[in-house]
Amino acid sequence: QVQLVESGGGLVQPGWSLLLSCASSASIFHFNAMGWYRQAPGKQRELVARIHVGGRTDYADSVKARFTISKDNAENRMYLQMNSLRPEDTAVYYCNAVIRGHNFWGQGTQVTVAS
Repeated sequence: QVQLVESGGGLVQPGWSLLLSCASSASIFHFNAMGWYRQAPGKQRELVARIHVGGRTDYADSVKARFTISKDNAENRMYLQMNSLRPEDTAVYYCNAVIRGHNFWGQGTQVTVAS
């Protein structure tokens, strides 16, 4: 069983930056993909960014050019650098890993963007 633990959330003002981190209990080297999802109150969980085993990345249109996903295989960590944050980025952010077709999720970290 893989455990994923997110950290780095918090309360920030519009335009500020945050770095989210996801630590894996297992080696991420062979994970098919890892990603960040978010869920705002009253809304469905949505994909924010994803990085595939070969390094290819996908981003939601709403975060392109503002967010950057990356991973460190040696540290078994994935990151989400979030810049120019907006109030509509407020949500619980979840780390996801896809391993041989199975999805694993972290518990989530709250990100609140408000002035």
